[in-house]
Amino acid sequence: MTGRQGGAGPAASGHGREPGAEGDPGGRLRRRLGCADLTAVPEVRRALRELLRHWGKQDTAEVAELLASELVTNALVHTDHGAVVTATVAASTLRVEVRDFMAGLPVPHVPAGAHLGTHGRGLVLVQSLADAWGVRTHGVGKVVWFELHERPA
Repeated sequence: MTGRQGGAGPAASGHGREPGAEGDPGGRLRRRLGCADLTAVPEVRRALRELLRHWGKQDTAEVAELLASELVTNALVHTDHGAVVTATVAASTLRVEVRDFMAGLPVPHVPAGAHLGTHGRGLVLVQSLADAWGVRTHGVGKVVWFELHERPA
């Protein structure tokens, strides 16, 4: 399944934050998350906030935190294994990938009684707010990803 743009994109690699080239605000964040460890969600948000401190406008970074939180939470709640989150910043694009180790592709849907519930909206948010997003199978599991593009001030 693919969102607005498809493609496999870059493979997840690296550890921690890797600085970009001189003058390039790029960098990379990679974290392995334990099974059902929801305490990892705010840790991923903090690490992503630090990675994005000098990239884009504040509202873009806030959207990135929200969408990453949704994908990480989905991976930890709906699978029996941990996940790996990777964020890559290039000059004008942020790409966040969350890999889990369970088969089955997620489908965005608005749950019945959506105005009352708090579950089931994560992929709908990603679909609505990301510039591009998608899902691809990856070995034993899948990668759900999104991209945000920096907007001129």
